[in-house]
Amino acid sequence: MNPAIGYAALTVVSLATMVIGVYGLRISRTTSDFYVASRTVKPWWNASAIGGEYLSGASFLGIAGLVVISGLDALWFPIGYTAGYLMLLFFVAAPLRRSGAYTIPDFAEARLDSTMARHVTSILVVLVGWFYIVPQLHGAALTIQITTGLPSWVGAAAVVLVVCLTVVTGGMRSITFVQAFQYWLKLTALAVPAVFLLLVVAGGTADPLAGSVPDADLFPAAAEVTGSSMYATLSLMMALLFGTLGLPHVLVRFYTNPDGAAARRTTLIVLGLLSVFYLFPTIYGVLGRAFLPGVAASGHPDATVLLLPGALVGGLAGDMLTALVVAGAFAAFLSTTSGLVVSLAGVISQDVLGGSVRGFRIAAVLAAVVPFGFALVTDSLALAGSVGLVFAFTASTICPLLLLGIWWRGLTDAGAVAGMVTGGALCGSAILLGSQLQPAGPWRELLVQPAAWTVPAAFLVTVVVSKATAHRRSHSVARFMTKLHVPERPLAVEDPRHHGA
Repeated sequence: MNPAIGYAALTVVSLATMVIGVYGLRISRTTSDFYVASRTVKPWWNASAIGGEYLSGASFLGIAGLVVISGLDALWFPIGYTAGYLMLLFFVAAPLRRSGAYTIPDFAEARLDSTMARHVTSILVVLVGWFYIVPQLHGAALTIQITTGLPSWVGAAAVVLVVCLTVVTGGMRSITFVQAFQYWLKLTALAVPAVFLLLVVAGGTADPLAGSVPDADLFPAAAEVTGSSMYATLSLMMALLFGTLGLPHVLVRFYTNPDGAAARRTTLIVLGLLSVFYLFPTIYGVLGRAFLPGVAASGHPDATVLLLPGALVGGLAGDMLTALVVAGAFAAFLSTTSGLVVSLAGVISQDVLGGSVRGFRIAAVLAAVVPFGFALVTDSLALAGSVGLVFAFTASTICPLLLLGIWWRGLTDAGAVAGMVTGGALCGSAILLGSQLQPAGPWRELLVQPAAWTVPAAFLVTVVVSKATAHRRSHSVARFMTKLHVPERPLAVEDPRHHGA
C-alpha cells in the first residue's frame, strides 16, 4: 500500500475536521453552547451527529473483521447496536431531554436529590468514557501502521491532538457540525468502494488471494466458527441493548434537542441512518472471507476494510478507493473520540472545575490524554469485541440508574448507588478474570460475556436496597417524575442552571 495514500487521507480529514470546528467556534459564545449547543439542534442535524459519534472504529472496521473470523455470529453486533436505539426511543430519549440536565450525573442528582449518587455516577461515566476511547485509539494506531508504515502510537496521538483542538475551541456546538459531517463521510467512504468491489466481483475480474472464490457457504455455522453458545449470544444482545442506554456520549446529545418530541424524532432518524450504514461492513466482511483468507490468521482482521480495495481493484482506482476508506476510518476514530471527550469534559468540569468554559477546556484535555496513556501500554483486542465489553459494563452500571430513575418512583439514592457499585464490581471482575482463563475453562464463557447475569444482579440489588431504604426517597420525586413524563410546550424549555463563562 502506497504510504502517500494514508498521509493524504489523514491530512484531508484532519484539516476538514479542524476547519468545521473553527466554524463552530464562531457561533459558540455561551456556556450552554459548549455543554449542550444551547439546546437548539434540529433532529436531522442531531441524528447525523449521533451517527457520527456512535459509529466508531468498532463499526467501521470491527464488524467486517468479526464477519471474517466469526461468520454469522458477528451479525449480532450491528443488530444489537441498532436495536439499542429502539430501547432509547421507547424508554429514555424524551424523558431524559425533559429532565433539563446537562449530564448524566446532573440527572442522578436531580432525580435522587443526592450528591453521593452524583459522585458515583460521575466516576462511572468517566470510566466508561475512558474504556470506550482506548479501542478508538487502538484502531487509529492500526490504521496508521498499515497505511503509512509509521509507528502505531502516531495514529493515537493524531486523534488525541485533533480532538483536543476541536473540542477545546468550540465545545458541543462545534462538535455537532463536525460529527454530522463525519457520519456522511463514513457512509460515503464505505458505500462507494463497496459498489466498485461488488462490480468487480460480479464481472468476474477479481483475483482472489486464495486462488478461487469459495463455492461453499461463506458463512459456516456459528458453532463451527466460534463455538458460541446460546448463552453467549443472549448475553451479548443484553449487553448491546441495555448498554446503549448508558453511553454518555450518546445520551448527552439528547440534551441538545429543543424538546422531547425532537428527541424522539432524532432517535427515529438515527435508526434509519444506522440501518443503512451497517449494510456495508457486512458486505466487506463477506468479501474478506472470500478474497482475503489470510487476514484472519494475520492477527489483524480489522484491517479487512482497509485492504480489500487494493486487493480486488488495484492500480490507481484501487489507491483512490483505499484513500477514501482510510479517510472514513480516521473520521470514525475522530468522531467517536470527540463525542466521548465532550461528554466527559462536561462531567469533569462540573464536578471538579466549577463548570466554567475554562474548566470545560481543561477537562477536555484531561479526558483525552488519560486514555491515550492507557492505549500506549495496552494491546488491542478485536475492535468490536473490546467495545462490546464496554457495553456490558455500561449495561451493568448506568443503565439501571436511568431506567429505574425514569420509570420507578421507588428508586432511592442508596439503591441506585448499591446497584451501580454491584454491577460495576461484578462486571469488571468477570472481564478481568475471564481474560486470564484458558479458552477451554468451564467458567470462561460466563466471565467473558457477563451481561446475562451482571445486569439482572444490578437491577435486583437496586430494587431490593431501594425498598429497604424507602425513607430516603426524594421529597421532590413526584414533581420530577411529572417533569419527565408530561410533554413540554414548544419553546418553553429553559436550562435548569446558568453558569457564567
